[in-house]
Amino acid sequence: MPGSSAPRRDVDSVASALADALPALHRALDRLVARDYAHPKPPEGRLNLLRHVAEHPGATVREAAEALLMKPNNVSALVSQLTEEGLLERRQDSADKRVARLYPTAVARRRLGEVRALQVSHLTEALLSLTEGEMDALGSALGALHSLTHRLHPAAR
Repeated sequence: MPGSSAPRRDVDSVASALADALPALHRALDRLVARDYAHPKPPEGRLNLLRHVAEHPGATVREAAEALLMKPNNVSALVSQLTEEGLLERRQDSADKRVARLYPTAVARRRLGEVRALQVSHLTEALLSLTEGEMDALGSALGALHSLTHRLHPAAR
């Protein structure tokens, strides 16, 4: 796999800037969504689990834990909480009765859609305030950010 031809100090500078910018961007967006969300906004871990199960219906606790880089016992506890709240369903695997498969409820899908719509709305509003050059730069960076995510997240490989 070819590496970057950029000098190490430039790579270190970009890494440092990303380490600062990405969490700040996430926190700012999270606060805006929490402010405008009609329900108490679930903590990020719960949202991530709900998103994963919505994207991978029938996933097991172990599969979700691996994908989310969490311990299976922590995911199991979240599943119990989300099941009690009516946001997840556990169904027995037809081939192996010891295995539970996870499915989002209609309420979970609706609430995930509401959160996603708020995220897109706030990002759209902020993006509209950028210059054309800034928008072009962000658009160009998306592919690189996806590649970076795949290199950092083993489950994405």
